Amino acid sequence: MAVEMTTMAAAIGVSIPVLRFLLCFVATIPVSLFWRLVPGVLPRHLYAAFSGAVLSYLSFGSSSNLHFLIPMSMGYSSMLLFRRYAGVITFFAGFAYLIGCHVYYMSGDAWKEGGIDATGALMVLTLKVISCAMNYSDGLVKEERLSEAQKKYRLIRCPSLVEYIGYCLCCGSHFAGPVFEMKDYLEWTECIGIWAHDNRWPSPFGATLRALLQAAICMGLYLLLVPKFPLSRFNEPIYQDWGFWQRLFYQYMSGFTARWKYYFIWSISEAAIIISGLGFSGWSDSSPPKPLWDRAKNVDVLGVEFATSAVQLPLVWNIQVSTWLRHYVYERLVQNGKKPGFFQLLATQTVSAVWHGLYPGYIIFFVQSALMIAGSRVIYKWQQAVNAKNFLLRKMLTLANFAYTLLVLNYSCIGFMVLSLKETLASYQSVYFVGTIVPVAVILLSYVIKPPRPARSKIQKSQ
Repeated sequence: MAVEMTTMAAAIGVSIPVLRFLLCFVATIPVSLFWRLVPGVLPRHLYAAFSGAVLSYLSFGSSSNLHFLIPMSMGYSSMLLFRRYAGVITFFAGFAYLIGCHVYYMSGDAWKEGGIDATGALMVLTLKVISCAMNYSDGLVKEERLSEAQKKYRLIRCPSLVEYIGYCLCCGSHFAGPVFEMKDYLEWTECIGIWAHDNRWPSPFGATLRALLQAAICMGLYLLLVPKFPLSRFNEPIYQDWGFWQRLFYQYMSGFTARWKYYFIWSISEAAIIISGLGFSGWSDSSPPKPLWDRAKNVDVLGVEFATSAVQLPLVWNIQVSTWLRHYVYERLVQNGKKPGFFQLLATQTVSAVWHGLYPGYIIFFVQSALMIAGSRVIYKWQQAVNAKNFLLRKMLTLANFAYTLLVLNYSCIGFMVLSLKETLASYQSVYFVGTIVPVAVILLSYVIKPPRPARSKIQKSQ
C-alpha cells in the first residue's frame, strides 16, 4: 500500500500527505451522497459527525480531531454559559487558537513546500463555530436592531451537542468549505423549509457532474501550467535579467496558474455539498424553473478571470468566506445610521489576512486588496458620472477598470504565494511597485476629480 501511495504521489507530483488528503477530500463526495440514505434526524446528525471525524483522522491523523475539539468546545461552552457575549468570546478565542496553530505549525511554509496539516480545515471550522455563536447571541436581540442576514440566521434555541458536532464536521465539509449556517444545516437535516418533503427536491446529479468536470479541467490546466511558471523563478538570475514587461507578465501568469489549484479544490467541495442536497438554495424564476445551488458555490471562474471591477472579486472568489466576512465583520462594524467606509473595508481585509496566517505576504496582500477595491470604486464612480449618451467614454472607463483590476490583483497575489516579507517586497520592487502606486494614485486623484453625486428625486429628499 505504501509503495502504491508513493508511486501515485510521484505520478501527480505531490507529497504522500497531500495525496492522502486529496483522496479523503474526494471521498467527501460519496460520503455526502450516502447521507441521503440515512433515515431519521438523529442518525443523520450522528452520521455527519462520525464521517467528518473519520475523514479528518485518515487525512491528518488523530491529533486533528483534538485540535478541532478545542474551538468547538470553546464555542459551545460560551453559548451555554455566556449567551449574550458568546459571539464575541468565540470570535476572539477561536481566532487566538487558530493563530497559535498557524504559528506553531508554520502552515504557510508547509503548504508552500507541498506539505499539509489540519490548519486549513481548522480555518473553516473556526468560521463555523463563530457564526453559530453569533447567531445564538442574536437570538436575544430585538429584530428591529438586526440586519436582514442576522434576522434570517438568528438562533432562538441552543443547538444540542449532537447537532453542533454534526454541523461542525458535516461529512468532511470542514476540509475546504464552503462555510454554511447552522440554521441551514438544521433545516436540511430535519427536511424542513426548502427541503420539506412536500416540496420538490431536485436531482443533484447534473450539477454534481458539472462541478466534477470543472474540477478535472482546473486540475489539468494547473498541472500543465505549474512546471512552466514555478514560484522559484522569482529567485533565479533569469528573472532579474528580464525587462519590466516580461516580469509583469510572469507575475500575471504565476497568479493565473496558482488560481487553478483553488478552482479545483472548490469545485470538488461544491460537488460534495451539491450531491448531499445541502447546496440546494431554491428555484429560479425562469420558466420552467431550474434548481439553484448557490449555497455550494465557492467560486465563479469566469467571474474572477474577467472581473471588470475589483469590487466584484469578493462576490466571485471564495464566495462563502467573503459572505461570512461581510455578515460577521464588515456589517457588524458599521454603526446604526452610518455608511461603511474604508475603515470597515480595511478591518475586514485584516481579519481575512489573520485568518489565513500571520505571514507578511498575507498581511500585505490583504492591505493591497483594500487599496485595490477602494481604487476600483473610484473608477466606477467616474464611469457612473459620465452621461449615458457618451457611450465610448463609459466603455473606455470600463476597460480601464478591467485593466486596473487585472494589474493590481496579479501583482498583489504574489505576496499571498511567496509569503515572506523579503520575497514579497523583492517581487513588488522588480516591477517598481506599480501595483501599489496605481491604486494609491487613483484614490488621491479622486480628491481632485470628484464625480458629481447622483441627483435624488424630490420624494427621496423629503425622506
